[in-house]
Amino acid sequence: MQFDSFSDFIAMGGYGFYVWLSFGTCALILLGILFSSLRDTKRIMASVEQQVAREARIKKAKQERIS
Repeated sequence: MQFDSFSDFIAMGGYGFYVWLSFGTCALILLGILFSSLRDTKRIMASVEQQVAREARIKKAKQERIS
């Protein structure tokens, strides 16, 4: 599809509102998924670090009790 001007491109033959609304909605959803994934990754990594630290403390306490 070829457009004569930039305003024709934005108008998309009269369907511009729907086209750009769908692009914008899709972009917002993808950004939401991205930020949600990043937040969840940070939360999971913090949980794993806490678990590793807890296991290390338990192992150290067992070794001190045996000694």
